[in-house]
Amino acid sequence: MTQVEVSQYDQARKRAEKKRKFRGDVVVYAVINSFLVIIWALSGFGYFWPAWVMAGWGVFVALAGWDIYFRREITEEDIQKEMGKYR
Repeated sequence: MTQVEVSQYDQARKRAEKKRKFRGDVVVYAVINSFLVIIWALSGFGYFWPAWVMAGWGVFVALAGWDIYFRREITEEDIQKEMGKYR
């Protein structure tokens, strides 16, 4: 393989690893928060305190998902466009 192919392979492997980790993180998020809701329900359905954990942790899960699925790599075109702004 050429150096470019090796670089592309490494980038693809890193993206695949990030996606696998993210899917695991989502499962952990769902399991733990389900457990917290069960504890809340068994303790008498008072103030819904699990929402704080869900919201706080959910922000980080959402940001990780955005980073993995919607953020794109910087291309040579992006670099050239930036360089053109400062000439």
